Amino acid sequence: MDHTNGENTKELRQQDILHAAAALAKSTLEHEGSGHDWWHIYRVTELAKHIAAEEGADLFICELAALLHDLADEKLVDDHEEGMKQTENWMLEHGVTREETAHVMEIISTMSFRGGTGLPMSTLEGRIVQDADRIDALGAIGIARTFVYSGKKGRPMYDPSIPVRHHMTPEEYRNGKDTGINHFHEKLLKLKDLMNTQAGRRIAEDRHVFMEQFLQRFEREWNGINEI
Repeated sequence: MDHTNGENTKELRQQDILHAAAALAKSTLEHEGSGHDWWHIYRVTELAKHIAAEEGADLFICELAALLHDLADEKLVDDHEEGMKQTENWMLEHGVTREETAHVMEIISTMSFRGGTGLPMSTLEGRIVQDADRIDALGAIGIARTFVYSGKKGRPMYDPSIPVRHHMTPEEYRNGKDTGINHFHEKLLKLKDLMNTQAGRRIAEDRHVFMEQFLQRFEREWNGINEI
């Protein structure tokens, strides 16, 4: 048996699938306005590929899950279950094996933060894609995405009278009273300690420090303190 030819055929199949998945994600999300657009998908995919290479994971599973992870997101679609079925069917129709499809579906169904109540990822590939998604919520990009999302949802930039929520159900996390700045304390500043991989922790640490510096500066300016 020519193993080299078999490997080449598998690689070509996977590349065709990934190109099609990227096209699907781009066409579906390129006009999304809450910070979960195609460029978010692109960044998460590039991060996942980088971490997967460093961690020795299955690059195809990581890249495919990263490309498809928001197509059925509860924040973006009216019917989450239907979106999950459509994502699963799309993979099977495009030549993804049943085993690969099951792995990707497990990843995208359990990677959400959900107010800190989400289930732990069960595979290395899942841990990597989750890290990549969470890293894109940190640093300069994370700051920008927070306020884009806040504007989209009509929540205020900041209101000192609205307390930070330390314990939330998934429903409260999605729909409770919140502000852009509170979101840093309720979620984003927690992500550094929730990273699954060594590479993820290293990248997250740097971005976490940048966010802390931003919040310190924001507080000074909010209170009218001028340090010129």
